[in-house]
Amino acid sequence: MHRNARQQKILELIASKEIDTQEELCYELNKLNFNVTQATISRDIKELKLYKISGTTKKYRYACLVNGDETIHGKMKTLFRECVMSIKHANNIIMIKTMRGNGATVGAFVDSLQMDEIIGTIAGDDNFLIVVDSNENTPTVVNKLKEYI
Repeated sequence: MHRNARQQKILELIASKEIDTQEELCYELNKLNFNVTQATISRDIKELKLYKISGTTKKYRYACLVNGDETIHGKMKTLFRECVMSIKHANNIIMIKTMRGNGATVGAFVDSLQMDEIIGTIAGDDNFLIVVDSNENTPTVVNKLKEYI
């Protein structure tokens, strides 16, 4: 089946079930006749900008930031505040240091802000790099991010 149909089904699955691993998501899709591998699921998770939040019945579950759920966005604000260790900048580069394993989560939140001044981002395990369009706009972005801490 096609990528768009598969990704739509992923969004439906994570909205209706607490799915906490790529393997579990792969299993659920294969049950629905989507012939997928873990590598395919990994790419889909990145493209859909999925991240993990605390679950009700499981420790974690996948969620989608762009689904308009303000409750989830509120949780992302809390995660950002709790995970960020420091925000430093030089010229038009901002480096956010995070607690181990939270670079992508912080990145998902920053990306969701859709700030026009940000032209690119890269997430690591315990850091998140932001490239701003100019040196002059960097303090604006830094100050906006610090508002969430």
